[in-house]
Amino acid sequence: MKNMGENRNKRADLGALGTLIEKRKDGSFREILDDWRWIFTYTKRHKFAVLFYTVLGVLSTTMGIVASVAGKYLIDIIVGYQTSKLGLLIAIILGSAASSLIFSNLISRLSAKISIDINNDIQADIFDRIIDVDWKAISEYSSGDLLNRFNSDVSTVSKNAISWLPSIIISIYNFAATFAVIWHYNKIMSLIAFASAPVMLVMSRYFIRKQREYAKKVKETGSRMMGFEVETFYNFDTIKSFGVMNVFGKKLRDWQHKMKDISLEYNLFTIKTNVFMSVLGLLVQYGAFGYCLFLLWTQQITYGTMTLFLAQRARLSNAFNSLIGIVPSFLTSSVSAHRIREIIDLPRERHLAESSKLVELADGGFEVRMDGVSFAYVEDKQVIVDSAFKAAPGEIVAIIGPSGEGKTTMIRLLLGLIRPDSGVTFLRANEGTEVQMNADSRLMFSYVPQGNTMLYGTVAENMRLVKENATDEEIINALKVACAWDFISKLPDTINSKVGERGKGFSEGQAQRLAIARAVLRDAPILLLDEATSALDVATEREVLRNIIGEHPNKTCIVTTHRPTVLSLCKRVYRVMEGKVTELDEEESAKAAMDF
Repeated sequence: MKNMGENRNKRADLGALGTLIEKRKDGSFREILDDWRWIFTYTKRHKFAVLFYTVLGVLSTTMGIVASVAGKYLIDIIVGYQTSKLGLLIAIILGSAASSLIFSNLISRLSAKISIDINNDIQADIFDRIIDVDWKAISEYSSGDLLNRFNSDVSTVSKNAISWLPSIIISIYNFAATFAVIWHYNKIMSLIAFASAPVMLVMSRYFIRKQREYAKKVKETGSRMMGFEVETFYNFDTIKSFGVMNVFGKKLRDWQHKMKDISLEYNLFTIKTNVFMSVLGLLVQYGAFGYCLFLLWTQQITYGTMTLFLAQRARLSNAFNSLIGIVPSFLTSSVSAHRIREIIDLPRERHLAESSKLVELADGGFEVRMDGVSFAYVEDKQVIVDSAFKAAPGEIVAIIGPSGEGKTTMIRLLLGLIRPDSGVTFLRANEGTEVQMNADSRLMFSYVPQGNTMLYGTVAENMRLVKENATDEEIINALKVACAWDFISKLPDTINSKVGERGKGFSEGQAQRLAIARAVLRDAPILLLDEATSALDVATEREVLRNIIGEHPNKTCIVTTHRPTVLSLCKRVYRVMEGKVTELDEEESAKAAMDF
């Protein structure tokens, strides 16, 4: 089993070298270098630790070679019954072994520490970039794919980011020093020990082509399988409610079957290639052994020298494999780095410097405007066409319309998550300052989206997500405005009561009121409620909206709704239908309320 694993690694390593050569020929080698330049930016942050890592590796290798040479002389002494230097040689061997053990464990410890640090650095940087990526660009990637890149690919890069340079230096030193030792005692033996390398290099192109095919299949299947898992656990309640657990269980087994097929295909390929690699390895091994026996028979070498030759032959082979083994790690890290860079190189959200003025003008409130806006997710399929919208401070403005006609798109436009293809969305302060919607203008909004948006933690922790330094009194007041204090006050721990994942432990209506309270606590000039009162009874819904305007008369309140009771509280009503946003007059608003 050990030989099979070693041969498999040789096949992969040399195949990777072939790929590296091919990429240099076809010009894509530059992409690999670009990926590694990016990785190196993290390596440089730990350059002193990398230097220490390298020095320890060289010392450990040196001690191993010293121990091997000392072992040769020890055998010769014992065979020749010359015991005068026996104690010294034993001391050298034991000391070298102990030193090598200490150095190798220090390397392991240091490598683990730096790898964790780099993993955390990269993940933190990527997280910040993902959060700030343009909404439309990031929506092209599934959650499972993003998680796979965020965890698996980052882990691959972090493990190799600090080891690649020391590994090259240590492997070259190990190979050169071992080859020099064998060459010193017998030049022909050194060439025999190196005999399998040219054959392996010739076969590398075939090996790597097959390996890359399987690697690609595994990567793609793994991402899709993770996407299925994320969706399943996120929609766990829905799956149970429909009673379709067996359907999803079957889907999981289908994915497992696909992974099994890929693994067995790779296993069959491994068995075939292992036969070739094993035969080649045995030929070199027996060749070296036979040559050693010949030299021993003709009394050209001693027993100790023969032992040294055989040990160093294996060491030279391992050193060569380690040196070549850097190449697949080099390629694998490049692939993972490229996948990470695809995410962080996505266009960022738009940030406008003039948005800083909005903070100073917030007390006066803002008018939310859309003028001549058109937008399409896909070219020639307009969702919003040449439309206008207005909501002023002190007003409740409703957006109504059939599902799928563009209400959610309008919300995204108002929040600056997406930008109009034509026209403009902007905020206008009382004194006339206008700022287009962008990532920074979003700070002027308190947004309550559809669905349950509560997170695992306590009620207070959920509230303080939008205002870290909020006092208990401020939280309680926001809960009162949202009509949530009525049920929170009855809990044993009140605002310190636990909230389960996605609001478990609270009804849908209670979770909605908590989400509204969180938006109220933020106290932004604009409150945007996207079907946020759909689970409330009519009386509570009206009370919540009246409380918000009563407590904050200068706030701009925008609601999307299917509830006719809300419309009577609204200053204006806009209907989104067939791509057009139209303001309804009083008669049309009344008719719309009756049509709900």
